[in-house]
Parts: sequence; structure tokens; C-alpha cells
Amino acid sequence: MQKGNIGVTTENIFPVIKKFLYSDHEIFLREMISNAVDAIQKLKTLTAQGEFKGELGDLTVQVGIDKEQKTLTIRDRGIGMTAEEIDRYINQIAFSGVTDFLDKYKENAQAIIGHFGLGFYSSFMVSDKVEIITRSYKEGAQAVHWTCDGSPSFTIDDVEKEDRGSEIILHIADDCKEFLEKNKIQELLNKYCKFMSVPIAFGKKTEWKDGKEVETAEDHIINDVEPLWMKAPSTLKDEDYKSFYRTLYPMQDEPLFWIHLNVDYPFHLTGILYFPQIKNNIDLQRNKIQLYSNQVFVTDQVEGIVPEFLTLLHGIIDSPDIPLNVSRSYLQSDGNVKKISTYITKKVTDRLQSIFKEDRKVYEEKWDRLKLFIHYGMLSETETFYDRAKDFALFKDVDGKYFTYEEYQQLIKGEQTDKNGELVYLYTTNTEDQYSYVEAAKNKGYSVLLFDGDLDVPMISMLESKLEKSHFTRVDSDTIDHLIVKDDQHQTDLSEQDRDNLSQVFRSQMPKIDKAEFNVEVQSLGENGQPVLVTQNEYMRRMKEMSRFQAGMSFYQQLPDSYSLVLNSDHALIRRVLKEANAGTAESLKPIESELKGQQARLAALNQSQSKKKPEEISQEERDDVQATEKAIEEQQKQKTEVLAAYAKGDKIIHQLIDLALLQNGMLKGAGLNDFLQRSIDLIK
Repeated sequence: MQKGNIGVTTENIFPVIKKFLYSDHEIFLREMISNAVDAIQKLKTLTAQGEFKGELGDLTVQVGIDKEQKTLTIRDRGIGMTAEEIDRYINQIAFSGVTDFLDKYKENAQAIIGHFGLGFYSSFMVSDKVEIITRSYKEGAQAVHWTCDGSPSFTIDDVEKEDRGSEIILHIADDCKEFLEKNKIQELLNKYCKFMSVPIAFGKKTEWKDGKEVETAEDHIINDVEPLWMKAPSTLKDEDYKSFYRTLYPMQDEPLFWIHLNVDYPFHLTGILYFPQIKNNIDLQRNKIQLYSNQVFVTDQVEGIVPEFLTLLHGIIDSPDIPLNVSRSYLQSDGNVKKISTYITKKVTDRLQSIFKEDRKVYEEKWDRLKLFIHYGMLSETETFYDRAKDFALFKDVDGKYFTYEEYQQLIKGEQTDKNGELVYLYTTNTEDQYSYVEAAKNKGYSVLLFDGDLDVPMISMLESKLEKSHFTRVDSDTIDHLIVKDDQHQTDLSEQDRDNLSQVFRSQMPKIDKAEFNVEVQSLGENGQPVLVTQNEYMRRMKEMSRFQAGMSFYQQLPDSYSLVLNSDHALIRRVLKEANAGTAESLKPIESELKGQQARLAALNQSQSKKKPEEISQEERDDVQATEKAIEEQQKQKTEVLAAYAKGDKIIHQLIDLALLQNGMLKGAGLNDFLQRSIDLIK
């Protein structure tokens, strides 16, 4: 028997490993099985080179649990080890010292393993004792039994073992009993070993017999040794790719299309990336790309490894140039990873471009489910992806027609260029809610885009910065004649007093709507225009929508929505309301108007007189006189408002017109809607 201490400079590395690797302790199984697979692959290589002439036989890696003995065992029939090799590869750890170890790697579990070659020792994260029973493939080799109980001391004995290969027996610690559960081990095997290149067996296949599920003699192989991405694309059909996608993501809709990656220079890379059907909620789509190194799972946390927008893709990336046991921060700074990221971005762009050019009809059919991905890329990689994607990014109009940016610009530049030479892109976010505004624009000869996607509002702001002399306006942000101003607007022929009276009677009857403010305007919209319209300020609405995406803009969410109630002074109903309001309030308003005009004239005279004096030359008496006059004007205006409001309260036409405008915008609900319905019946009688 040989006894000794593990060759490390710290007295006891195992508690350190256990303490600082504990958060990643499940990777021990990947490390153990990876070692077994490596041992088998090395034997295959020796056979191919003629250095091993024996029978390979069954090369399956066997994983087994013994709950009574509290052991987890990994067996392989690979190259095995001699006592000398155990001493070289197991007993010696290239390690500089505990202080550097703790300072540099205390928060970086995977880097410890990768940097120091401690893959085998990850077994001590879950084990009180580890045994190795191994026999080298070399002719006449003596089998050996290595044992370590989690301290630096170990023992090596000769042992009888008929077959080559290694058997690793982990005596699972009491605080890690979960690794003696079949379901837990099955879960980890599926996560880390599903596509390893050597068959891995865990238990036996089962079948139903006499109403029971019973084990058969056949091994239950948990992995696919030749996954789809390792095969030549020319040998595969569409159904092969779809079937593999269903294997990876059983609950997902069918992918839109895919890219088969295969490159040998300047780095090695294989894989398949799928474009999923992304309709909304970007966050739910992340972490669906699995990163592999030689068919061994590394991570599915690929943010920072590939550009942010590519994290919406699903699939597999496999490269031996990606270190197996490293942290995400290491991956993000690794030169090979950066090259891979650039390559994948180019391949994705080329694939989209080719589909667009080769079969535009199919591309357009997929656009609504694809645009979130492309928009996300254009927004997050503005300086790189936008310039490539602008040639195959599409606009969709309300009639379901698709246009490239250049095509649409040519389409609308004749009708939708304003008097300042700016191109105005009209859009709607909901064709049902904004139907009448869309129809008004179409009747005017304008084209209206449909922007109903999650990222369409942020896209608008970006496009305004990219497209020269262009701006975007939602169809309900103003009256039709003000959406695209082509010349000096026709002014209403109402006097200032009539405009004021008309505004007052409608303003006084506006209902209180939570988080909404209304400004009342009088405009000349033509005899055939709507009598009353509700418009929403484009800037404020867009800022509120943008605040959902950008930090630091949350204060916009607290502001009320800003609307305008626009009264069409050319419409017969508005003329009728004005005429009847003037007649119904003339007697009451006459003395108020007279007093108001007198006070306004007095204030004008006082201001005129005082404007010729320096501030210090104006006496307190003169200041008080101005203040008293302003107060008198305010009082008269208040009385005027009260008279007009009292009249308007009983005018059903005013209430009906307001409610019609609110109803058109989906803002009439509850008691207000009930009152409108009853009033409508009364008016019809």
C-alpha cells in the first residue's frame, strides 16, 4: 500500500473547494462524465493510430446510484490509469497558495476548476470520500485502487480488475443527499450531458407489463452522440431541424427558420440557431441559446457573449475554442468568443438578407413574428446592425401591404411632404380604436402605417434620427388638416368672443376622467368635418410610452394624459350650439360683459400709464389700483363662466357631442356611457 499527501501548498484544499465552489456544486457530475468521455475518446484515438490493437467493445459510460451505500458511481472502459499516472494527474495539483486562491477566485467557482485543472476535485463538493478503481489499457497493467477521504492524505492499493477503464465511486455527503435521487441525476444528465459524444447510460429502459412499469435489460441511454448540429447540412431535411427544435424546446411554437453554423477558420464553430416566433415579452425569450464545448454543455447565460439582440434566438452554439470551465465574465473578455460573436451576427444578417431577396413573399408572411427581433437588434446595435438591417426591415400599412424603408419613402413623398419639406409618416397603434382617424387620413389620400408592436414606439424615435427630414405622427394626434400642414391654415370666421363662449360651454361640461386633462380648441375643419374631435398630444403621449422602456423617464408616467377637444366652427351643429348659447345667455351676460369690457379698458389704461414710468416711480396706490382692477376682471370672468356653465348643463346637444367624441376614443365608460345611452333614446323620441 502507498500512502501520501496530495501535492498542494495549502494544508487542506478540500474545505476551500467545498466552501467556494458550493454554489456551483452540481457541475461535479459534468466533470466526472467529461473525464470518462475523454478517456474513451483517447482510446479511440490510440486505436485509430494503431497504438491500441485490442477490441474496443462496449464504450458506454455507466452512471449508477446505490442509495443504501450512499454512493454515486461513474464507470468507463476508456484508457484507464496506472499508479504512476494517478500520482501525476490526481495527486499533484498545480496550485500557488491559499491566499491568492481566495483573493482571486472566491466569487468565481468555474474559473477555479478551469484555471487549476481541478475538474476531478469538484467531486469533493458533494462527497465525504472518493474512490478510483482503474486499470490502464496497457498490456500487463496492474489495476489500482485510490482512496481519499476529503483530507490531503490518500492511499493507493493494488486491486483486481478484469477490464480496462476507470470506476469513480463518490460517497455522497449527508448534506448532499439530493444527488442520490434518480430524478435529480436525470435532470443534471439532461442539462450537462445530453449531447456528449459517447453513449451515457443511466439505469435501464422500462416497459409496461401486466399493468406495471418494469425495467428491461436494455440500457437507458440519456444522450444523442451525434446531435443534429454535428451533421452535414446537405444530409438534413427541414423536418430534421424542426424535430430537433421540438427536442430542445418541447413547449415552443414551430420556428420561423434556422441557420446551420459550420466554420473551421479562423476558429472552430458548429451549431444551429433558430428564429423563434416572438410576438411579445422579450424577457421570456432569453437564455434559450445553449453554449457547448465539444458537445459538453457550458452555459445558457449568453448575455455579453453574443450581442444582446441575438439572445432572443434559440438553439446551440458549439466550439472547442470556448473553454469548458470558465465564468461568464471570462467568456465575455475572451478573444475567440468575440470573434465567434461577430461571425454569428454576420451569419444572422446574411440569412435574413438572403430570405428577403430569394423569397420576399415568404419573408413578408413571417414579418409580424420576426419584427420584434429585428427591431430589438436595430435599437440595441444601432451602429452596426441597423445599417445592415435597414435594407430588409419592413413597414406594414393598415391594408396589410409591406414596404422597405426606401420603397415607402418613395410612395409617400408626393402627398405627405409638409410645407417645410419634411416627410410625415402617419401611423396608428390600433386600427379599431383609431378607426375614424385612419379613415380620415386615407380619404385625404394619405398612407397610414400600422405600429402595433412592443418596440414600435422606441423605433419611431430612432428612425426620426436616421431618416433625413422626416417625422412620425399618430393619426389621432391632431385634426386631419393639421397632421400634414402644407400651407397656411384656413382660420375660423368666429369672433374672439364667440370662440371664447363656445369653448367655455364645452369646457364646463367635460367629465372628470382619471389621469386625463383636456384643452378645448376651436378650429375651422370644413362643413363636412366632424363636429367634435378628441386628439392626443404626440409628444407627451410618446414620452409616456417611451418611459416604459427607458430608465430615468418614470416621472412621465405620473403626468396626466394630455388631450384636446377640438370644436369644428364650420359644422352646422357647432354653429347651432353657439347661436342658442348666445341667445340663451344674452340677457344674463349683458351686464357682465359690459362691466368686463369697462374693467379691461381701465386695466389697459392703467398699464399704459404705468409703462411710461420706472418701477420705483409707481406709487403703492397705483399698484393697488391695478391689482383691484385685475381682481374685478377675474370676478366678472368667473361670473361669465358660471352663466355659460349653467346654460350648458341643460343643453343635451353639448353633452351628446362631448360623449360622441369620447366614445370615439374609447373614453366613455360606466355612468357616463349609461347617461349617453339614455340621452340618445330621449333625443330620438
